[in-house]
Amino acid sequence: MQILVRKVPPAGVGVEHPLLDRIYAARGISDIAQMDRKLSTLLSPAELPDIAKAAQRLADAVQNQEKILIVGDFDADGATSVALCMLAIKSLGAEHIDFLVPNRFDFGYGLSPEIVQLAQSKSPDLIVTVDNGVASIAGVETANAAGIDVIITDHHLPGDKLPAALALVNPNLIDSTFSSKSMAGVGVAYYVLSWVRQELRSRDWFQQTQREEPNLAQYLDLVALGTVADVVPLDRNNRVLVHNGLLRMQRGFTRPGIRALAAVGKRDLSSISAQDLGFAIGPRLNAAGRLEDMSVGIRCLMTEDESEAKQLAGSLDVLNQTRRHLQQDMVADAELIVSQFEVGEQATGLSVYHESFHQGVVGIVAGRLREKFHRPAIVFADAGGLAPDELKGSARSIDGVNIRDVLDSIATRYPGLLIKFGGHAMAAGLSIKKVHLPRFHKVFDKAVGQVTTEEMLSASLLTDGTLASEDLNLQTVALLDAGGPWGNGFAEPLFTGEFTLVSQRVVGDTHLKLVVKHGEQIIDAIAFSQPMLSGQPTNVLMVYKLAVNDYAGSRTLQLMVEYIEALP
Repeated sequence: MQILVRKVPPAGVGVEHPLLDRIYAARGISDIAQMDRKLSTLLSPAELPDIAKAAQRLADAVQNQEKILIVGDFDADGATSVALCMLAIKSLGAEHIDFLVPNRFDFGYGLSPEIVQLAQSKSPDLIVTVDNGVASIAGVETANAAGIDVIITDHHLPGDKLPAALALVNPNLIDSTFSSKSMAGVGVAYYVLSWVRQELRSRDWFQQTQREEPNLAQYLDLVALGTVADVVPLDRNNRVLVHNGLLRMQRGFTRPGIRALAAVGKRDLSSISAQDLGFAIGPRLNAAGRLEDMSVGIRCLMTEDESEAKQLAGSLDVLNQTRRHLQQDMVADAELIVSQFEVGEQATGLSVYHESFHQGVVGIVAGRLREKFHRPAIVFADAGGLAPDELKGSARSIDGVNIRDVLDSIATRYPGLLIKFGGHAMAAGLSIKKVHLPRFHKVFDKAVGQVTTEEMLSASLLTDGTLASEDLNLQTVALLDAGGPWGNGFAEPLFTGEFTLVSQRVVGDTHLKLVVKHGEQIIDAIAFSQPMLSGQPTNVLMVYKLAVNDYAGSRTLQLMVEYIEALP
């Protein structure tokens, strides 16, 4: 493992605390003004493609009380997007609005012709997609033929051909001048809704109907949750959205469903962080779409009833426990498959399949393979349903390898090998014929090899250097917590240092509980999925994050260890 220290430009950012100044500078912040997280600093929606057209059509639908159908995705970004649109559009005055989320096992992803046919049973005048649609060419054609207008709101990378929707709002379209390309689907939907409200305001809709104009900031908790759970890069615009959503949660102004999910995840809302959204709340919400039907998660986010929220959050927690067991078994099987590869085979791109793999969990397993072997990884499962001869795969990539571009190159060079694909730079989905799997193994490995270097494939940890003993305290934890939100693209501070090992023991079967000494200070530490260090070393090198241990009502410093090795 290579342990690297982030480069810090000589010019500071202008933050009073030298540690935070150093951390911001190492993340490309050159001026303290870039850390202004007020909502007034958000980018204007005006430069999003087709946003005016989308807002005008949605405003017409609200005014004329047309039937609006929201079609979402089956992950946390999709669920928060659906809940946001349902709640916000109702608050704007719509009376006939419903949602539909494809079951991944029956229909797959996106606005397919089959989903449009299912949607017709609800007789919509307008379909609005959230977190999907940019690749739904056939589905939009089916809707157009049926006389149903379609507005697409999406953030996924577009293909060569775009669907013929009435409006297509996506910051990643080639001609888009909107400077934040990293918004999640829920962020795009939030921007569209803000423009719809402005359009209705310009038509004097709220005055004419004697309806109070809604404050859309009340839904920022949903925007924050979906943005973090989708692991999009936290550029400045996303940090503003997430920061303000977290503030609402911390102050108690949040949905009953989010409050209930935080409770089952044993997270304190008053101090909730982006990491809590990503590791405790998001996975429980995602579990519904992975194993059953995301409508359970959407209902949890939408309900106003505290009792119902607790019941639904409990159901999601049970599903998440089932997901964990499935994941544990699948990861073990996938690692065994990789270990059986012949020397030199798939040295750069890993793709694995087993008939027992669950379609809803393959993305997580691909992420685990990526982390362990530091290679782009794809995990396949049987598609089942209407396509028993197909496999569905989920891909996860490493820094420097745009996995969607890799799949695009494969589709171009080997026509017919991929049935369909789509996604982001770091995560993507695809479908292939089962008989093509052996060929795909070789093609994927070759395609990844062409865009990687030995350095890119070497596992490394990028840290913020060492901490002095006087900075190892709860005040520094509070300073860093307030300095976020941290996440993908704006990494949580990670430090390295040498410690004296006082004691070690295994807890929870696989985790290593440590007591270490730095200077005269004794500190607790924990390393997840880490075996005992052999030979009882006296000194260790650790890479770690700072955290608070709230055990038994007592708040103490705890180091969350990302890497540990014995020193001679």
